[in-house]
Amino acid sequence: MKKILLIEDDVSIAELQRDYLEINDFSVNIQHTGDAGLQQALQENNDLIILDIMLPGVNGFEICKQIRAVKDIPILLVSAKNEDIDKIRGLGLGADDYITKPFSPNELVARVKAHLARYERLAGSQAKTNTVFVHGISIDKSARKVHVNGEEIPFTTKEFDLLLFLVMHPNQVLSKEQLYERIWGMESAADVSTVTVHIRKLREKIERDPAHPKFLETVWGAGYRFNV
Repeated sequence: MKKILLIEDDVSIAELQRDYLEINDFSVNIQHTGDAGLQQALQENNDLIILDIMLPGVNGFEICKQIRAVKDIPILLVSAKNEDIDKIRGLGLGADDYITKPFSPNELVARVKAHLARYERLAGSQAKTNTVFVHGISIDKSARKVHVNGEEIPFTTKEFDLLLFLVMHPNQVLSKEQLYERIWGMESAADVSTVTVHIRKLREKIERDPAHPKFLETVWGAGYRFNV
């Protein structure tokens, strides 16, 4: 049974989310403060973390940052705020998804299942060392490491997945919806602005001039293309 840590200060919301997750055969542990949630996240093994941003004590952004520094598990940020700046900040800190309240419990369950399935497929695909070289970029698929011009650059899980997928489909125009469904494992009706945020982060890490990218090109009205 997969273990989920739910860090949410609203007791009624947390209990509702827990009930729906448990109905779907997940084991759920709830923490209502940032300090307690962070402590448990770092000390215990969980398969996925659902993390509210506005918490008493340590806020969700800081918790996400500290978890991602030491653990590679799915992190779903939850917030009542719908501003792009919060999404950009959360995804930039390594969160795998950003869900805006209010949302249906069934949507939450669907996203949890999708992210867990994605991580399991990634874990299962790392049996062999396989390195891809392009434009001075070295991508080690087994170790999940990226070197740019000989220097190792840290990538979040989704940044790595997105870069690898683009590189493995060179010179193809891929829409935001296609990329979202492939990397996040959910239908394209979801928030594809997540893709835009991650494309920007990739350019900052692999392009000499991110404002005028040569490798990761925007095809206006169509999507993105990795030029080889």
